[in-house]
Amino acid sequence: MSKKILITGATGLVGRKLISALQALGHEIAILTRKQIAIDGVKVYLWDVYNQTMDVNALNGIDTVIHLAGEGIADKKWTDKRKKQIIDSRVLSAKLLYKTIQETKTQVKSFISASAVGYYGDRGDEILTENSNSGTGFLSECCMKWEDAANEGLVLGIRVVKIRIGLVLSKNDGALAAMAKPIKFFVGAPLGSGKQWMPWIHIDDIIQIFIKAVEDKEMAGAYNASAPFPVTNKLLTYRIAQRLNRPVWPIHVPKFALKSLMGEMCILPLMSNNTMVQKLLNTGYKFSYVNLDEALDSIYNK
Repeated sequence: MSKKILITGATGLVGRKLISALQALGHEIAILTRKQIAIDGVKVYLWDVYNQTMDVNALNGIDTVIHLAGEGIADKKWTDKRKKQIIDSRVLSAKLLYKTIQETKTQVKSFISASAVGYYGDRGDEILTENSNSGTGFLSECCMKWEDAANEGLVLGIRVVKIRIGLVLSKNDGALAAMAKPIKFFVGAPLGSGKQWMPWIHIDDIIQIFIKAVEDKEMAGAYNASAPFPVTNKLLTYRIAQRLNRPVWPIHVPKFALKSLMGEMCILPLMSNNTMVQKLLNTGYKFSYVNLDEALDSIYNK
């Protein structure tokens, strides 16, 4: 049965691909964006999160909201001002959506929000399930507030799903592109100890997980969204280098060097998340890419 879906953050890596995938299944798509754009077959409405205004017509007939909006985590250094922007862009946008849903009495049934494995913080080799406690540090704080804002829909009787996304592997954007850049220029090396767990996921799988969350009414709460077998930073670095026909330096980039370069944001490549996805597998979801080599081959051999 086709749904009328409103997507925020639709111009990002996941949003762009998700629109066409949902359209192919017969769903009607509208988006909220800060600037007027044109997308085939998509109704486009404007909003201003920081001024808490939006075109209420965006909610006409909408039964499902997919909330992907948020300032880029790694786009700029983490000053106090930037960290506030990162959190506010996620929290205030959810609050604006729920406020407008209540004011317009729109019968939204499902609210599906992006989140991230950063929820757990840096946890070494600890096995992390959706029942694990949140971590410490800025990323954990951001994700907790992000998810708390999404959970406000529960009191309205809305089904809330939170997708804790791992490192998305896609050739031209996201985590893979960032890791591949120094390797391409012959300066690739494992970061920190290289032993930190990196919960990766192919772009095709993250799209299908969001689609399943849209269509499966039994899904609720938080779900780790990464391939069933995380890999270490060292292994991922070597596997990317193989596809690019580049060497990897036999030394590791020390934490202090990353910190001097990136500041507090150095936690992004150094954080270890050994996430498990049994809850997602229990829904019947079948991953297209379980093996890292197959995932990378599909990206670099296209």
